Amino acid sequence: MPSPFPGMDPYLEAPDLWPDVHHRVISEIQASLSPALRPAYFARLELRVYISDQDDPGREVIIPDVRIEETNKNGGKRTRKSNGASLAIAEPIVIPHLIDDEIKEARLEIRRRDSGALVTIIEVMSPANKVRGARGRVSFMEKREETLASQVNWVEIDLLRAGMPSVTRPPLQPCDYRVLVYRAGQRGKYWPIDLRQPLPPIKGWRRTCASASCAGGATGSRRARRLSARPSPLTSAPHPERPGSPCPRR
Repeated sequence: MPSPFPGMDPYLEAPDLWPDVHHRVISEIQASLSPALRPAYFARLELRVYISDQDDPGREVIIPDVRIEETNKNGGKRTRKSNGASLAIAEPIVIPHLIDDEIKEARLEIRRRDSGALVTIIEVMSPANKVRGARGRVSFMEKREETLASQVNWVEIDLLRAGMPSVTRPPLQPCDYRVLVYRAGQRGKYWPIDLRQPLPPIKGWRRTCASASCAGGATGSRRARRLSARPSPLTSAPHPERPGSPCPRR
């Protein structure tokens, strides 16, 4: 049965499914762009690494929380009788994970084949990137600020309805999903996307020769739909337009 959603399937946002979906989307973008990038450019996966500890506000969206089960009234001990006397038997108590976790989030980089120079970074946001004060959000925002201060293009794809958008000042039009594109030295472009809309095509970025969908939608079998890519000379490509119907304000 085909998916009733023309773009992103909201069921794929479930915490137990999202890690796999995230990797699939990144891999599909790479597979779709590669033929259009050759021979001058290539796309490769890279990792952004950060440490998540017990004080990380975003920890619960990336690491299953550990709950301490209620013990009996004997304070975690049970009793048994031996020769008419009651003996206390110690019961184990679950304690929090004491080791900080190294979290790795994949992104895509487009580089020149002749020099290896970085041209464009493509990020697909994860839940931890949208939690206020989370280590994942701090890492994400630092990478974006570093990129925007350089001559590298930035493409940001947010396929998660929950959480805080990456841009809050000025506040952008509220929407289910969003895509931001910052071309080096230019102001950013913003695509608000409604659940009922297909994911829009994002035209190629300066100094590359590619045009691709911002992300694959989902089929009824909960697999990411393949992305499309086709060559387009960027020197004559117009600026991408927003989808036809705007997202409703909430």
